[in-house]
Amino acid sequence: MRGNEVIGILFAYVHEERVRELTENRVMASIPYGGRYRLVDFALSNLVNSGVNKVGVITEQNYQSLMDHLGSGKTWNLSRKREGLFLLPPFGAEISRTDGLVSSLASIHRFLRNSKEEYVLISNCDTVSNIDYRDVFRFHSEKNADITVIYRHGTSPDTDKNVVYTVDPEGYVRDMLIKRGSDQNCNYGIGKCIIRRQKLMDLVDEAMSRNLYDFDRDIMQRNLKDMKVYGYEYTGAAYTITSFKDYFEANMALMDPKVRAQLFPAAHPIYTKVRDDMPAKYGLGSSVENSIVADGCVIDGEVENCVLFRGVRVKKGAKLKNCVIMQDCVIGEGTKLDYVVADKNVEFDMNRNMAGSSSYPVYVSKGSRV
Repeated sequence: MRGNEVIGILFAYVHEERVRELTENRVMASIPYGGRYRLVDFALSNLVNSGVNKVGVITEQNYQSLMDHLGSGKTWNLSRKREGLFLLPPFGAEISRTDGLVSSLASIHRFLRNSKEEYVLISNCDTVSNIDYRDVFRFHSEKNADITVIYRHGTSPDTDKNVVYTVDPEGYVRDMLIKRGSDQNCNYGIGKCIIRRQKLMDLVDEAMSRNLYDFDRDIMQRNLKDMKVYGYEYTGAAYTITSFKDYFEANMALMDPKVRAQLFPAAHPIYTKVRDDMPAKYGLGSSVENSIVADGCVIDGEVENCVLFRGVRVKKGAKLKNCVIMQDCVIGEGTKLDYVVADKNVEFDMNRNMAGSSSYPVYVSKGSRV
C-alpha cells in the first residue's frame, strides 16, 4: 500500500449527538481520551502509519478546538508542500452537510476530483483502535472488491443505528441490515471502508440526483447486489464511543495492560499534539494506584483507578477513585470523587463530595466550579 494510492477521508462530526455532554463545545473528533490524546489522533495515526500521506478532515461546526489540535498536521508528518492534511470546513460548500454523509461527500466533490489517488479510505472518528490498513488494502486488492468494509464480531453497540453484515467464509458480504439496538454474535460495522475514488464519486452523484443522503442505506445497502462488497474482520482492541457510558468505560479499559499493548504498540504509535510540560510530581504522603497520570500533574492526595490528563492538580487530603479528570482541573483539599468525569478547567473547592456509579458516572462540564 503506497501513500500515493490512497487518500483518507475522516468525518470529524459523525455521531456527536450520542455524547452531547462532551460535544457541546467540540466535535466528536476532538474529544479527549486516555490522558493526552484526542479521538482524531487514532484515526489520523492509523492512516499515517499505513502509508497514507493525504488526508481530508470533513467538519461541520464547533471545530475550533479541532483546528487548534491539528494545526498544520506536523505532528503526523502531514505538513507538506504536496499532499498532507486538508481541513474541509463547511464554508464555501454549495451543498448542506446536515442531511447525511452522502451530502458531506458531495460537498467535497472538487477535492475528490482534483485528487490523483486511486482509492479512498473513509473513516469516522468515534472509534478508539489501532488498525494497520495495509492488511485491509491487501485483502481488498486480493478480492478485487468494489468496497471493503471493516467490521467486528461480537455484541453490537446499543444505538439507534447499527450496520450488521452477513459475511461468508471468503469474506463476501451476502446481506446487510440496518438495525436499532444491540445484537449478540453479529458482524457489525465500525464506520470504515475502502472504495475506488471514481466509484465513490459516481455513487455519490447518483444518490444526490435521487435525493438520497444516507451512505449506509442509500449507497451500500441499495447497491449491495450490484457490487462486490467484502468484509474485513478486525480482531484487535476497539472501543466505539456511542454513549457517555461507553466513553467512560473506554478510558477505564486502559487500566488493563493488555488493552494498552494493543492500542499503543511501539511499532504503530499514536501521535498527538505535544504540550511541553514538566513530569508529573508526587508529593510526600501521596498515593497513586492503578492509574494513568499525564505529564504536568501535581499529586498530593490519593488517586486510584483514574485517568488524569495533563496539568491536573490533586491537593492534599483529596481522594479520587474511578475518575476521568481532564486537562488543568484542580481538586481541592479534602474533596472526594468517585465515578466522576470532569471536563477541562474544572475546579473543585475544599471538602466537596461527588459520586456516581459504574453505570451512570457523573459529568461536570468544562470550566465549572464545584
